[in-house]
Amino acid sequence: MTADLLEVNDLCIERAGHEVVSGVSFALQSGSDTAVIGPNGAGKSTLVQALVGLLPHHGGSIRLLGHTLPRSGRLPKAIRDQVAYLPQKLLLDGRFPLSVSEFVRLGCSPCCNHRQAVPAALVRLQVSHLRRRLLSELSGGELQRVLLAFCTVHPRKLLVFDEPRTGLDPQAAVQLQELLQQLRLQEGLTILQITHDLSMVRRSSDWVLCLNRALCCQGPPEHTLSREELERLYGRDYVLYEHSHHH
Repeated sequence: MTADLLEVNDLCIERAGHEVVSGVSFALQSGSDTAVIGPNGAGKSTLVQALVGLLPHHGGSIRLLGHTLPRSGRLPKAIRDQVAYLPQKLLLDGRFPLSVSEFVRLGCSPCCNHRQAVPAALVRLQVSHLRRRLLSELSGGELQRVLLAFCTVHPRKLLVFDEPRTGLDPQAAVQLQELLQQLRLQEGLTILQITHDLSMVRRSSDWVLCLNRALCCQGPPEHTLSREELERLYGRDYVLYEHSHHH
Protein backbone atom coordinates (compact mmCIF):
# COMPACT_ATOMS: atom_id res chain seq x y z
CA MET A 1 0.00 0.00 0.00
CA THR A 2 1.80 3.12 -1.19
CA ALA A 3 0.18 5.67 -3.50
CA ASP A 4 -3.00 7.51 -2.56
CA LEU A 5 -5.74 6.36 -4.92
CA LEU A 6 -8.17 8.99 -3.60
CA GLU A 7 -7.43 12.35 -1.95
CA VAL A 8 -10.19 14.43 -0.37
CA ASN A 9 -9.52 17.90 1.03
CA ASP A 10 -11.98 20.09 2.99
CA LEU A 11 -14.95 18.59 1.12
CA CYS A 12 -18.35 20.24 1.58
CA ILE A 13 -21.61 18.95 0.06
CA GLU A 14 -25.05 20.54 0.07
CA ARG A 15 -28.43 18.86 -0.39
CA ALA A 16 -31.53 21.03 -0.83
CA GLY A 17 -29.63 24.10 0.30
CA HIS A 18 -28.33 22.54 3.51
CA GLU A 19 -24.73 21.52 4.12
CA VAL A 20 -24.79 17.80 4.91
CA VAL A 21 -21.05 17.07 4.67
CA SER A 22 -18.67 19.67 6.08
CA GLY A 23 -14.90 20.05 5.81
CA VAL A 24 -14.02 16.38 5.27
CA SER A 25 -10.40 15.48 4.47
CA PHE A 26 -8.84 12.02 4.09
CA ALA A 27 -6.92 9.82 1.67
CA LEU A 28 -7.32 6.21 0.54
CA GLN A 29 -4.17 4.23 -0.04
CA SER A 30 -4.13 1.80 -2.94
CA GLY A 31 -5.02 -1.70 -1.74
CA SER A 32 -6.61 -0.56 1.52
CA ASP A 33 -9.99 -1.43 3.05
CA THR A 34 -11.60 1.67 4.56
CA ALA A 35 -14.89 1.67 6.49
CA VAL A 36 -17.19 4.68 6.85
CA ILE A 37 -19.21 4.55 10.07
CA GLY A 38 -21.60 6.92 11.81
CA PRO A 39 -25.21 7.39 12.90
CA ASN A 40 -28.15 7.50 10.49
CA GLY A 41 -28.39 10.84 8.72
CA ALA A 42 -24.67 11.52 9.15
CA GLY A 43 -24.07 12.06 5.41
CA LYS A 44 -22.31 8.75 4.71
CA SER A 45 -24.18 7.87 1.49
CA THR A 46 -23.98 11.48 0.29
CA LEU A 47 -20.22 11.45 0.83
CA VAL A 48 -19.52 8.27 -1.16
CA GLN A 49 -21.86 9.32 -3.99
CA ALA A 50 -19.92 12.57 -4.34
CA LEU A 51 -16.62 10.67 -4.33
CA VAL A 52 -17.65 8.59 -7.35
CA GLY A 53 -19.10 11.56 -9.24
CA LEU A 54 -22.80 10.93 -8.71
CA LEU A 55 -23.38 14.13 -6.71
CA PRO A 56 -21.88 17.62 -7.03
CA HIS A 57 -19.84 19.22 -4.25
CA HIS A 58 -19.77 22.93 -3.45
CA GLY A 59 -16.47 23.19 -1.58
CA GLY A 60 -13.10 21.50 -1.26
CA SER A 61 -11.57 19.03 -3.69
CA ILE A 62 -11.70 15.36 -4.73
CA ARG A 63 -8.81 13.80 -6.61
CA LEU A 64 -9.52 10.26 -7.82
CA LEU A 65 -6.95 8.18 -9.71
CA GLY A 66 -4.98 11.33 -10.51
CA HIS A 67 -8.05 13.20 -11.82
CA THR A 68 -9.53 16.21 -10.01
CA LEU A 69 -13.33 16.03 -10.07
CA PRO A 70 -15.12 19.19 -11.23
CA ARG A 71 -17.74 20.64 -8.88
CA SER A 72 -20.42 18.99 -11.04
CA GLY A 73 -18.88 15.63 -10.12
CA ARG A 74 -18.80 14.22 -13.65
CA LEU A 75 -16.05 11.66 -14.15
CA PRO A 76 -14.40 11.00 -17.53
CA LYS A 77 -15.12 7.51 -18.83
CA ALA A 78 -11.50 6.36 -18.44
CA ILE A 79 -11.71 7.04 -14.68
CA ARG A 80 -15.31 5.87 -14.30
CA ASP A 81 -14.45 2.47 -15.78
CA GLN A 82 -11.94 1.86 -12.97
CA VAL A 83 -14.52 2.41 -10.21
CA ALA A 84 -17.49 0.25 -9.20
CA TYR A 85 -20.26 1.53 -6.91
CA LEU A 86 -23.01 -0.56 -5.31
CA PRO A 87 -25.77 1.50 -3.69
CA GLN A 88 -27.58 0.44 -0.52
CA LYS A 89 -30.73 -0.48 -2.43
CA LEU A 90 -30.58 -1.79 -5.97
CA LEU A 91 -34.02 -2.43 -7.39
CA LEU A 92 -34.09 -5.19 -9.99
CA ASP A 93 -37.36 -5.80 -11.79
CA GLY A 94 -38.13 -9.49 -11.28
CA ARG A 95 -40.30 -9.47 -14.39
CA PHE A 96 -37.23 -8.85 -16.57
CA PRO A 97 -35.97 -12.34 -17.52
CA LEU A 98 -32.22 -11.83 -17.18
CA SER A 99 -29.95 -14.73 -16.26
CA VAL A 100 -26.92 -14.39 -14.01
CA SER A 101 -24.49 -14.80 -16.95
CA GLU A 102 -26.39 -12.26 -19.05
CA PHE A 103 -26.40 -9.75 -16.20
CA VAL A 104 -22.68 -10.10 -15.43
CA ARG A 105 -21.89 -9.70 -19.15
CA LEU A 106 -23.48 -6.23 -18.96
CA GLY A 107 -20.59 -5.21 -16.72
CA CYS A 108 -18.02 -5.89 -19.45
CA SER A 109 -16.25 -2.97 -21.08
CA PRO A 110 -16.25 -2.80 -24.93
CA CYS A 111 -12.68 -4.13 -25.08
CA CYS A 112 -13.49 -6.99 -22.71
CA ASN A 113 -13.47 -10.58 -24.02
CA HIS A 114 -16.76 -11.55 -22.41
CA ARG A 115 -16.42 -15.25 -23.35
CA GLN A 116 -13.47 -15.46 -20.95
CA ALA A 117 -14.22 -12.64 -18.51
CA VAL A 118 -17.76 -13.66 -17.51
CA PRO A 119 -16.99 -17.31 -16.59
CA ALA A 120 -13.83 -16.15 -14.75
CA ALA A 121 -15.82 -13.61 -12.70
CA LEU A 122 -18.45 -16.24 -11.84
CA VAL A 123 -15.72 -18.62 -10.64
CA ARG A 124 -14.01 -15.91 -8.53
CA LEU A 125 -17.27 -15.10 -6.77
CA GLN A 126 -18.30 -18.77 -6.44
CA VAL A 127 -21.53 -18.41 -8.44
CA SER A 128 -20.77 -20.52 -11.55
CA HIS A 129 -23.52 -22.94 -10.54
CA LEU A 130 -26.02 -20.06 -10.74
CA ARG A 131 -25.11 -18.90 -14.25
CA ARG A 132 -28.42 -19.92 -15.86
CA ARG A 133 -30.63 -18.83 -12.95
CA LEU A 134 -32.75 -15.69 -13.24
CA LEU A 135 -31.81 -12.80 -10.99
CA SER A 136 -35.31 -12.89 -9.51
CA GLU A 137 -34.69 -16.46 -8.27
CA LEU A 138 -31.61 -15.62 -6.17
CA SER A 139 -31.36 -15.32 -2.41
CA GLY A 140 -29.97 -12.13 -0.88
CA GLY A 141 -26.51 -13.62 -0.41
CA GLU A 142 -26.44 -15.08 -3.93
CA LEU A 143 -27.50 -11.76 -5.44
CA GLN A 144 -24.76 -9.86 -3.59
CA ARG A 145 -22.12 -12.26 -4.93
CA VAL A 146 -23.54 -11.88 -8.46
CA LEU A 147 -23.44 -8.08 -8.08
CA LEU A 148 -19.78 -8.37 -7.07
CA ALA A 149 -19.13 -10.47 -10.18
CA PHE A 150 -20.83 -7.75 -12.26
CA CYS A 151 -18.62 -5.08 -10.61
CA THR A 152 -15.37 -6.98 -11.17
CA VAL A 153 -15.92 -8.70 -14.53
CA HIS A 154 -13.38 -6.28 -15.94
CA PRO A 155 -10.45 -4.86 -13.92
CA ARG A 156 -11.29 -2.12 -11.42
CA LYS A 157 -9.15 -0.23 -8.96
CA LEU A 158 -11.78 0.97 -6.48
CA LEU A 159 -14.93 -0.75 -5.15
CA VAL A 160 -17.38 1.44 -3.23
CA PHE A 161 -20.21 -0.19 -1.28
CA ASP A 162 -23.08 1.30 0.69
CA GLU A 163 -23.90 -1.27 3.41
CA PRO A 164 -23.30 -4.39 1.27
CA ARG A 165 -24.43 -6.77 4.03
CA THR A 166 -27.86 -5.18 4.61
CA GLY A 167 -30.57 -7.84 4.69
CA LEU A 168 -28.15 -10.78 4.72
CA ASP A 169 -28.21 -13.48 7.37
CA PRO A 170 -25.04 -13.67 9.54
CA GLN A 171 -23.51 -16.57 7.59
CA ALA A 172 -24.06 -14.89 4.20
CA ALA A 173 -22.63 -11.63 5.58
CA VAL A 174 -19.45 -13.37 6.73
CA GLN A 175 -19.10 -15.19 3.38
CA LEU A 176 -19.50 -11.91 1.49
CA GLN A 177 -16.83 -10.22 3.59
CA GLU A 178 -14.44 -13.14 3.04
CA LEU A 179 -14.98 -12.89 -0.72
CA LEU A 180 -14.33 -9.14 -0.60
CA GLN A 181 -11.04 -9.71 1.19
CA GLN A 182 -10.02 -12.39 -1.33
CA LEU A 183 -10.75 -9.98 -4.20
CA ARG A 184 -8.80 -7.27 -2.48
CA LEU A 185 -5.72 -9.46 -2.07
CA GLN A 186 -5.89 -11.29 -5.41
CA GLU A 187 -6.90 -8.38 -7.64
CA GLY A 188 -5.19 -5.54 -5.74
CA LEU A 189 -8.48 -3.73 -5.23
CA THR A 190 -9.09 -0.79 -2.93
CA ILE A 191 -12.34 -0.99 -0.93
CA LEU A 192 -14.40 1.82 0.59
CA GLN A 193 -17.56 0.67 2.35
CA ILE A 194 -20.26 2.17 4.52
CA THR A 195 -21.19 -0.20 7.30
CA HIS A 196 -22.90 -0.49 10.69
CA ASP A 197 -21.16 -3.80 11.41
CA LEU A 198 -18.46 -2.72 13.86
CA SER A 199 -17.32 -6.30 14.54
CA MET A 200 -16.56 -6.67 10.82
CA VAL A 201 -14.68 -3.36 10.88
CA ARG A 202 -12.56 -4.62 13.78
CA ARG A 203 -11.70 -7.79 11.86
CA SER A 204 -11.12 -6.51 8.34
CA SER A 205 -10.63 -2.77 7.95
CA ASP A 206 -7.29 -0.99 7.77
CA TRP A 207 -8.73 2.48 8.29
CA VAL A 208 -11.99 3.92 9.64
CA LEU A 209 -13.70 7.24 8.90
CA CYS A 210 -16.06 8.29 11.71
CA LEU A 211 -18.55 10.64 10.09
CA ASN A 212 -21.33 12.76 11.54
CA ARG A 213 -21.58 15.45 8.85
CA ALA A 214 -17.95 16.26 9.69
CA LEU A 215 -15.21 13.75 10.47
CA CYS A 216 -15.21 13.13 14.22
CA CYS A 217 -12.04 11.04 13.89
CA GLN A 218 -10.18 8.74 11.53
CA GLY A 219 -7.54 6.09 12.00
CA PRO A 220 -7.05 2.35 12.49
CA PRO A 221 -9.86 0.37 14.18
CA GLU A 222 -8.01 0.03 17.48
CA HIS A 223 -8.15 3.83 17.82
CA THR A 224 -11.44 4.78 16.17
CA LEU A 225 -13.52 2.01 17.76
CA SER A 226 -12.46 2.81 21.31
CA ARG A 227 -15.27 3.41 23.78
CA GLU A 228 -14.42 7.11 23.96
CA GLU A 229 -14.50 7.68 20.21
CA LEU A 230 -17.72 5.68 19.70
CA GLU A 231 -19.40 7.65 22.46
CA ARG A 232 -18.37 10.88 20.76
CA LEU A 233 -19.72 9.61 17.42
CA TYR A 234 -22.94 7.84 18.43
CA GLY A 235 -23.71 8.95 21.97
CA ARG A 236 -23.44 7.11 25.28
CA ASP A 237 -26.59 4.99 24.88
CA TYR A 238 -25.34 3.44 21.63
CA VAL A 239 -21.97 2.65 23.15
CA LEU A 240 -23.59 0.82 26.07
CA TYR A 241 -25.66 -1.24 23.60
CA GLU A 242 -22.72 -1.98 21.31
CA HIS A 243 -20.44 -2.85 24.19
CA SER A 244 -22.91 -5.35 25.65
CA HIS A 245 -23.37 -7.08 22.25
CA HIS A 246 -19.65 -7.15 21.46
CA HIS A 247 -18.80 -9.00 24.68
